[in-house]
Amino acid sequence: MQPDRVNGGGLVGDAIGAITRHIRENDLMPGDKLPSEATLSKELNVSRTVVREAFRSLAAMRIIELATGKRATISPIDHGAMSLIIEHGVHTDQINVQQIYDVRRTIETRIVTLASIRRSDAEAAEILAEAAAMRASIHDPDRLMEHDLAFHRALARASKNPVFALIVGAFQGIARQTWPIGWKSRTSQEARDAMIATHEEIASAVAAGDPQKAVSAMAVHFDESVRALLSAGLS
Repeated sequence: MQPDRVNGGGLVGDAIGAITRHIRENDLMPGDKLPSEATLSKELNVSRTVVREAFRSLAAMRIIELATGKRATISPIDHGAMSLIIEHGVHTDQINVQQIYDVRRTIETRIVTLASIRRSDAEAAEILAEAAAMRASIHDPDRLMEHDLAFHRALARASKNPVFALIVGAFQGIARQTWPIGWKSRTSQEARDAMIATHEEIASAVAAGDPQKAVSAMAVHFDESVRALLSAGLS
């Protein structure tokens, strides 16, 4: 047996590659179990410490789930790892909030196009309900923010493309930090009403199956959001 190289690029990296190949080659699905640490240690000719470190790395990437006393299982896809990367990029000044909003605008205009075409009646009702809940929460910013975030998640699900749902979910960590700043920068009731009205217009257009109106309203929404953040001094 080779000496353990528990840091990057050594045996742990090799073990991660072997485990992910095992997942692919055996067509493992979310909830399926991986072999035990002992079994993988023997098969890969490495110590259980190496396998354990590989498991921890894969769990951090949300590829597998670990629970004390149980075998590792395959995770459902999750936006957590992508969210951490985006937040790390912002907090270390490698990307900025305006760049994120530029990407979000591009993605979410496509989302509302697809949502307008593909949404079910139940999904249309959910999107309309979230917009109505935003209006009802106008004097409670914390609740309003949660309904706003839920509104965008509902649109992403209605697009019927799970990649969009992942991306929108990944952006919501940063959105929770920037949303209160944008809301406070809208100092007049008129500006706050307009922000909610834009969401209502998006919801109505999606429910009506009108992608052009939905895209137009979403573009206005992001224009307003960027202006609000700029006026607050957030670049």
